[in-house]
Order: sequence, then structure tokens, then C-alpha cells
Amino acid sequence: MDPDLDLTAVRTFVAVADAGRFQDAATDLAVTQQAVSKRVAALEKALGTRLFTRTARGARLTVDGQAFLPHARELLRAAERAAASVRPGRRALRVDVIGRKLAPSGLLRDFLRAHPDTALDVVTLYDADAAMAALRAGTVDASFRAVLQPGRNLPDDIAAVPVLDEPLHLLTGPAHPFADARAVRPADLAGHPIWMPELGSGTEWAAYYTDLAAAFGLTIDVIGPHFGTEPLPDVLAESPTLTTFVGELTRVLWPADYDLRRIPLRHPVPAYPHCLLHHRDNPHPALAALRDHLLRSARARRAPGEIWTPPWARRTTPATPATP
Repeated sequence: MDPDLDLTAVRTFVAVADAGRFQDAATDLAVTQQAVSKRVAALEKALGTRLFTRTARGARLTVDGQAFLPHARELLRAAERAAASVRPGRRALRVDVIGRKLAPSGLLRDFLRAHPDTALDVVTLYDADAAMAALRAGTVDASFRAVLQPGRNLPDDIAAVPVLDEPLHLLTGPAHPFADARAVRPADLAGHPIWMPELGSGTEWAAYYTDLAAAFGLTIDVIGPHFGTEPLPDVLAESPTLTTFVGELTRVLWPADYDLRRIPLRHPVPAYPHCLLHHRDNPHPALAALRDHLLRSARARRAPGEIWTPPWARRTTPATPATP
């Protein structure tokens, strides 16, 4: 028996079994009776058995045909489920958010509240190269990124839509000199170590913070007294010198007795420029809905005051000259 069954032949077999006549099945399938006969004959040859007995009144299933019929129906249902899983509008919209505690996750939650019937599949890819490869391969539909590092061009088949200039906050412990400040100027941070553990070399966020440090004379420590981001609140809570940057929409949780402080940065406001990246030929209808929702949100969510971003960043607002 040939294991590679022709689904068209299987579908024809089911149509004949349901109709009871080859001619009626041909009418249902909008093909000729000869085509129906050829398909059934090919299926019988592949299976090595007769499926129908031809009679004057039509076609009657043989014992083997009766045994095969429920499996044929399940085979067709499985084929439909497989096709539906990748059919635009039927499968979940797959979106890369970089990290589940970062601003893009919050933007997706807002979108889902506005479109509760949308199926989403959220993934986290490490850097822009991985995201770009996934977009071009079709394994993700969209990705949130800063576009793009200096000296790199976006491929022609990838679109980038600026969706959020996210203001940065300073995160400190209660003993830090800026702990009680209502706002801090970036230039005032010169001489105060900024701890940014695991700021991966070659990533778009590393490029952003490198330019931020250069623009305002900051010292950014990518290792710090402990390795990794998990102990960050613990260390800040006890340190009178260390501080770090977090996005305004980034979720950082800590025990209440840590008394950590989130302090806005002003004059200018350093903002991280999030874009939504997607393949220009992606037809998923939920992608268009997501893009439209983010653009409306971007117009409503303007960062206050003068904004600073690197000169290479794509922005939701026009660039404004900023001096430290």
C-alpha cells in the first residue's frame, strides 16, 4: 500500500460514499464523472483493495470501504486543521516582544484589551538579527525593535513603523543622592555609575546606551558588583552609589521594604525608540489591526518636553535638537 495518499482522491471517495452515486458526487465536486472514476480507481490501487461495488442503482461501499471511510473523514479533517493553522486570519499572530517585562509586552496587552478576540502567540528573540531572520522566514509576523544600529540598513522587504518613544527613568535605592529628586537631568548623572548588567554587545539596545553615555558624559557599567539582571533590585536597595535606567513602561518588581525610587529624566527626556517591524508582504489581518492600534496609541502617548534619541533612531515624533 502506498502511504502517500492523494487527498483529492480521498475527498472524492468520501463524496461518492455520501452521495451513493458517482454522477451525484461529480456534480457535488464540479468535475466530470470520468474524473471521479479515475480518482477512486487510483485510490483503490494505492490501497490495494476495492472500496466500492458498482451496482445498477449506484455505488455501494465494500467491507474495506466501510472500514476506510471514518479514517478518510478524519484524514480530511486533519488536513483542514493543518491548513487553518497557517491560514492568515485563522492562525495566531506571532509577535516578538524582546522581553516579557519590557514596554512591547505592555503595548501588546493594551492591543489585546482593545481586540479581545485576537489570537496572539508571544515570543522573545534576543537581537535584531534573529528578529529579522524570523520575519523574513515567516516564523514571526512582527517584532518590536529600535531601528536600527548605526551603519546598518533595513532590508527592503521589512517595514518599520515607529510606535513608541519610551521615556527613561532612573531607578535608585533610598540612600542614593538622587533618591528624593522629582526629576533629574541626564547631564547631572555624570560621575554617578549607571549599572546596566548584561547590556549585550552588538545589540540595538547596546548601541542606544552607548550613544546616550557619549551624549551626556555618563559611565555605564555592564557588569557591576553582581552578574545578571535578577539581583538588580537587591543591589540597588542597599547601594548609595549605583543606579540604573529603566523604561517608563518596563515592569520591575521588588519587595516594598526595598523602597526603590523611579525618577523621571528631564531636559531633555532620553527616550527609547520602539518600532514595529514586519514583512511588507505579510497578509495576516491581525497585523494590520495591531499596526493601526499602535499608531493611534503613539499619537495619544507623547513624551513630555524635549526628547533625545540617537541620530540613527526612527522616531514617533520629529527630531528636536538636544544639548546636555
